[in-house]
Amino acid sequence: MKKRITVLMSVLAIAFSGALPVRAADVFVSGFEDLPLMTGLTQVVGNSILFDTPQGRIVQASAVGTVSQSSVMQFYAETLPQLGWAQVEDTEFQREGETLKVEFTELNQRLEVRFLVEPTANK
Repeated sequence: MKKRITVLMSVLAIAFSGALPVRAADVFVSGFEDLPLMTGLTQVVGNSILFDTPQGRIVQASAVGTVSQSSVMQFYAETLPQLGWAQVEDTEFQREGETLKVEFTELNQRLEVRFLVEPTANK
């Protein structure tokens, strides 16, 4: 019993100390180690691509939901810089030699969001 109380007290202490991060999304896009999946989107299973090339990785995944394009871009414009991504265009971010593009397609009152990471082209 004393051990249970100690464990409970430890968990509560951590929770109230702010040590447990509060994230906008607790689910990440499969194939990406730190790309959060916005609430309201569901990843399309079996629609992901992952390649490693000498120039870097190529990763593609899709998600769908009844969300607006503007809310998706607002979420990622606020979230991705916290993960080291710099927004270089409306739907494009860069980090450590990689470019992340966010693309949209309307599908029967649902929005398909496609995420594509590829090596940044030397310009």
